[in-house]
Amino acid sequence: MNNNQKILNLLGLATRARKIVLGEEFVMNSMKTPGTIVFLATDAGANITKKIHNRALTYNNKVIDLFTTDELSQAIGKQNRKVILLDDKGFIKKINEYLNA
Repeated sequence: MNNNQKILNLLGLATRARKIVLGEEFVMNSMKTPGTIVFLATDAGANITKKIHNRALTYNNKVIDLFTTDELSQAIGKQNRKVILLDDKGFIKKINEYLNA
């Protein structure tokens, strides 16, 4: 199992633990907390991509854009999700380990 698959598995686990935020407006508001991770689909629109990246720079958040909409949606068990925010320190630490490995 490669690290990208492990990250998606952790995202699914975080979903079941209710440690994620879904929806563009809710994610934008939750990004005001520094240190969160935002998963942005590679096939997301230019407008939302620009908004997320600008907000991430402002509030010191990490944006991960390695996955498509289908991969993210399948990982969390919902359809057509382009933006997901993860706000749990334990999950964030483990995902950063997989990204840096």
